[in-house]
Amino acid sequence: MSSATPDEPPAQAAPAAGSDAGAPATQHRKRRVLVPIVIVLAVLLAGSVVAVAWYALSIEKSVTQNIHRSDDTLPDQNDPNRPVKSQKGVLDFVLLGSDSRDKTNASHTGRSDSLMLVHLDANRKQAYIISFPRDMWVSIPGHGKAKINAAYAYGGPKLTVTTLEKLVDVRIDHVAIVDFEGFIQLTDDLGGVTIDNKYYSKSHGYEFPKGKITIKGEPALWYVRERYQLPNGDLDRADRQRTVVKAIVAKGLSPEIISNPAKFNTFISGVAKNLTVDSGLTDAEIRKTALSLRLTGDDVTLLQAPISGFGTSGDGQSIDVVDEQKLAELSQALRSDTMADYLKKYPPK
Repeated sequence: MSSATPDEPPAQAAPAAGSDAGAPATQHRKRRVLVPIVIVLAVLLAGSVVAVAWYALSIEKSVTQNIHRSDDTLPDQNDPNRPVKSQKGVLDFVLLGSDSRDKTNASHTGRSDSLMLVHLDANRKQAYIISFPRDMWVSIPGHGKAKINAAYAYGGPKLTVTTLEKLVDVRIDHVAIVDFEGFIQLTDDLGGVTIDNKYYSKSHGYEFPKGKITIKGEPALWYVRERYQLPNGDLDRADRQRTVVKAIVAKGLSPEIISNPAKFNTFISGVAKNLTVDSGLTDAEIRKTALSLRLTGDDVTLLQAPISGFGTSGDGQSIDVVDEQKLAELSQALRSDTMADYLKKYPPK
């Protein structure tokens, strides 16, 4: 448990068995879960047609009235140097976690604390979230070798996408920039999320024991920021970020939240307020993508871009060394939409 300051909530133990946090939906309640990246849209198909239509409309308004869009996020669509889209029906998103507070300026070149590629398979039954540790030593166009998170500082979302496209040879369809601090604060709206914590740590008066814990609010922020107390540093930090993001999505899509229109709309509005997306991800495109998906929280697989170990750059920086062979296999799996085969060979740890 956490040793919290008097005015802050502690990290708490997981709910007891039988609580509603992980309860399955009842058999008579049919629902279609729609998850375009972290823009979580869901429609509960229950009751009359009028009730369903009202719920769907209110959810859509929660997104369209709160989401931010920018023209300055993707490289030129006609650039011949960009990878060609290789698999029909597949969608690949870049998900950037930024510390920027200025959501109206997506080109703001602050830090990029997290970088993920979200791959939706062609049949829309699986989603794969691949995190790229910020210390990965890669080639950044126009800047030589550097840590991958430097791309955001050098050239914002556009250069980050260009760097990632050249690294994995995959065409990126859309970009979502998340105010990561605001997104993690959604744990408060959800009443906390339960995770399986691999390693004990403590930070700013909060303790996070190994095992099942429930976190929310400020403790959740310190939990996902920690790296120095973890045995694998930035890699374990990225793993914590993936785990908490998935827990937020899973809790937001739980029967407890979806069946309560007020709670669900608060959640969806909170997600949208913390997102800036490319201008091509229009309301119509979000709707089209959402209606094509057949996902639940259990259909989202988390993994990390392959690292062979740690090293030191020529100028003395601590870096994560790319596993070139595994990265080539990951790249091929993304292009051919065979991620399931890749994961059989390299299951997530």
